[in-house]
Amino acid sequence: MAELNSGSLFLVTFNLILLLLLTFIPFSISQTTTAAAPPPPPPPANETCNGIYLSYAYTDGERIPPNLKNDRSRQPYRFESTLTVLNNGLEELKSWKVFVGFQHDEYLVSASNAVLADGNSIPGGVGNGTVFAGFPMTDLKTAIETAGDETQMSVQVKLVGTQFGVASPSVPLPTNISLVNDGFVCPKPTMQGKNEMQVCCTVDKDFKSNVTVDDEFLPRQNGDLTIMYDVIRTYDSNYWAQVTMENHNPLGRLDNWKLSWDWMKDEFIYTMKGAYPTVLDSSDCVFGVQGQHYKDLDFSTVFNCERRPTIIDLPLTKYNDSILGFKPYCCRNGTILPPQMDASKSISSFQLQVFKMPPDVNRSELSPPQNWRINGTLNPDYKCGPPARVSASQFPDPSGLPTNTTAVASWQVVCNITVPKDSSPRCCVSFSAYYNESVIPCNTCACGCSRTTDRTCSTSAQAMLLPPEVLLVPFENRTAKAIAWAQLKHLPNPNPMPCSDNCGVSINWHLATDYNKGWSARITLFNWDETTFPDWFAAVQMKKAVPGYQKMYSFNGTTLELNGVNNTLFMQGNEGLNYLVAETDALNPERDPRIPGKQQSVISFTKKLTPGIKVAAGEGFPTKVFFNGEECSLPKVFPTSDQRRNSVTISSVLMLVLVLILI
Repeated sequence: MAELNSGSLFLVTFNLILLLLLTFIPFSISQTTTAAAPPPPPPPANETCNGIYLSYAYTDGERIPPNLKNDRSRQPYRFESTLTVLNNGLEELKSWKVFVGFQHDEYLVSASNAVLADGNSIPGGVGNGTVFAGFPMTDLKTAIETAGDETQMSVQVKLVGTQFGVASPSVPLPTNISLVNDGFVCPKPTMQGKNEMQVCCTVDKDFKSNVTVDDEFLPRQNGDLTIMYDVIRTYDSNYWAQVTMENHNPLGRLDNWKLSWDWMKDEFIYTMKGAYPTVLDSSDCVFGVQGQHYKDLDFSTVFNCERRPTIIDLPLTKYNDSILGFKPYCCRNGTILPPQMDASKSISSFQLQVFKMPPDVNRSELSPPQNWRINGTLNPDYKCGPPARVSASQFPDPSGLPTNTTAVASWQVVCNITVPKDSSPRCCVSFSAYYNESVIPCNTCACGCSRTTDRTCSTSAQAMLLPPEVLLVPFENRTAKAIAWAQLKHLPNPNPMPCSDNCGVSINWHLATDYNKGWSARITLFNWDETTFPDWFAAVQMKKAVPGYQKMYSFNGTTLELNGVNNTLFMQGNEGLNYLVAETDALNPERDPRIPGKQQSVISFTKKLTPGIKVAAGEGFPTKVFFNGEECSLPKVFPTSDQRRNSVTISSVLMLVLVLILI
C-alpha cells in the first residue's frame, strides 16, 4: 500500500510538472522572441529633412605618382566624391549654390552638373573651399509640383580631383557643406559613417528680402558691375545675343577691359558687332566637331572657335563702322567710367552671333556661357558669379516708336570688386608736410618685387627719406641724392639699399598750411608708366576732414558719400586736362632722366565744420587713396616735426619746385 501510494504520488507530481511546462514554455518563447526583435531602422536623413538636404560622400581614392616617401604631407591622392542637393521644401530653389569647405589643397579636375560660382574654370585649385553653382540644371523644383520626381528635385555632382596628404584609411572630407542661397540657415553637418557628411538647411524665418520675387525668375541683383546676356534673336542653329556691362560702383572703373567666359556646349562665335575677340581663329572648329556638323559653313569668316574666348572693345574710330560698329555704348577703347563721372560712359555693350551644336539645334534651347571674368589695366579686380536667369530685358524700339522690344531670354552676371590674397597694389602714396624737410616716400616693394630683386637691393629695408625734388626723378636715378640727403640729415643709410616701390602711378599728399580757421593740402599725381590715362580720377578717404572741404583749384572735386558716410573726396581732371600722360624722355635723354606725366591741385579746407581737428597729428592725411578705382599703398607713418625748420621757407621751396615743373 505504501509502495502504491509512493508510485501514485510520483505519477501525480510528474504530470503536474509536465502540464506546467506545456503551459508556460510557449509563452516564454513568445515573450523572448518579441523582446529580441530589433527596433525598426530610422528613416533616411533625406526623408526627415523638410528643407534643402545636402550630402557629401567620399566614394573612392588611391595614391598617384610621384611617390613622396620623405614628405607624406605632399603625397598626392586621387579622390572621387559625390555632392547631392535635394529640395524637400515647399518652394522651388532657384540658382542653387553650395559651399564645400575643401581643406586638403584639393585640385579639382572635373565636376558634373555644376560650375565654380567664382568664375574660375575647371580644372583648378579649390583648396581653400569653393562654391558650386548648378549647370545646366540651375533650379530644383519641389516634390509637390513634380509628384516626387527626384530627377527634377535633386542633382548629383560627381567630383574627381587630387588631394594631398590624406592616405587610407583616413577620409579626405571637407570641413563643412552649406547652402549659399539667401534666406536659409544650415546647422553643423553630421556624419553618416566615416565617408559621408550631411546637413538639412531650412528656411530662415528672420530673413527679410527687400525684393519681390516673381513666380518664374529671380530678381535682378545689385553688384559693383553687372553683365546682362540677352538673347535678342534666335533660330534653330544659332542666335544673336547682346552683352551689356554696367558699372554701379562710384569708385569702380575699367580701362581696356577684357571679358572672357567658357562655352559649355561647343558653341562658337560666328560674327560680332561692337567688340572683337583677341584671336581670330576658326581652326578649332575646322578640326573639331563643329566642322563635322556644319559641313557647308564657310569657316574662313568665323570670328572665334576657342572654348574660352577673350573679348575686347573697339577703338572710337570704329563707332560708325557699319560692319563692326554702329551699336550704342560700343567702341570706347574699353573704358567704363563710374556713373557719377559720366552715366553714359558707365555702360559698354556689344552683340555676337553664336552657333550651337546638337542636341541644342532648335530655337528654344538657349544657355549662356559660364565662368565669366572681366579685368582692366590698373583697375580693381572683379570676381563674377554664375549667370542667373532673370526676367527678359526690354530695349527701346529701333524704329523710334514709343514702344519697347523684349529679349527672348535674359541672364544676369553679378561681379564685385575683390582683393585677391597676396596681391599687390598698383599705385602708391608718399607723404610730406610743411613742418618737415623730408618726404616719406612710397613703401619698399609697395607694388611688389620680383624674387630675384633681393640680390641687388633689400626688399625689407624701410624706404629712405628723400628731399622734395627727388619726387620728380625716376627711382633708378635717386640713389645718389638719397644717400647725400641721409648724410646731410643724419638719417639711416641702409646697405643694401631698399628696393623700388615698382608702382606705375604714385601720388604725393603734401600738407601745405595749417592755420586757425582752415588748412590746405596739395595732391600731385605722377605717371611712371608708358600708358596714358584718359578720363582719370582719384579719391581720398579721411577720418574727419571731408566735411570741411571747400575747393579744389585745378581739379574738378566733390565730396562723395559711401555707405552713408561722408568721408570721401572725389577728383578728376577739368575739361582739357583729364589726361594723365605717360612718362616721356627729357630734352636731353643721354644726360637727363625721364619725366613722369603729372597733374597737381591745391585743396582748401575750413575748420568751421570740423572743430578740434588735429591736422598735423595725422588727421590732415588720407586713410585710403584710390586711383582709377585701384586702392593705393600708403606709408606706415606720418611726417613729424622732429626736424622742424622755418615752415614758410620749406613750404615755399616745395611749392616752387612743383610749380616750376608744371610750367
